Amino acid sequence: MLPPGGPGVSGVPLELPKNVVRVGEQALWSTCQLAIGGVASTTARVFSTPIGQTGQGYGAALSLAETNLKEGGRIPAGLAYDTFGVACVIQGAAAVVTPTVADASVIYKDGVLSWDFLQTVIDIAPCSLIGAGGGLFAIGSGAAATEYVNNSNGGLWVYRRHPVALPANTTFNILLRFGSSAQPLVAVTNVKIVLVGAYRQAIEIA
Repeated sequence: MLPPGGPGVSGVPLELPKNVVRVGEQALWSTCQLAIGGVASTTARVFSTPIGQTGQGYGAALSLAETNLKEGGRIPAGLAYDTFGVACVIQGAAAVVTPTVADASVIYKDGVLSWDFLQTVIDIAPCSLIGAGGGLFAIGSGAAATEYVNNSNGGLWVYRRHPVALPANTTFNILLRFGSSAQPLVAVTNVKIVLVGAYRQAIEIA
């Protein structure tokens, strides 16, 4: 029997592919916990502690709610990640549902996010420009609370033309750095950094 199309036309490839790349969209996130007290001129390092280990200001092991990082400060082998957007989510700790207006103001006004690679630190933007999806909700009543509900950061910080490529085995962190004028925090506050992008994973076939 001849394949469709007549002699010389093969219906199947002569060789099977040796490598297949799986591509999909995924978010990577990591959270640091800021204690009560001064944060002026300090730096919090995020994406340094993997799930199941203790660090980044927490006294207990980080769960999936805090991070989905499999390896601390590193993209696993065989997996590449392209970051198209960054979010900064400010959350209250423990039983506190939302952060205080004062603490949210400190992070919005004086916090800056930066990429930290082995030998290079690249600033991203102030936290006031790095959105978390529409601001803070249910933070109380009054002029100050209303101001932050309506005026807090909105959408993602988006890399519109050039995403940040994180090849396999890349060592990196995100730094949350505060200026010298930052006021002390009045409550324990969690800051979750979310990287929104796409992953590429090589799958070997015999």
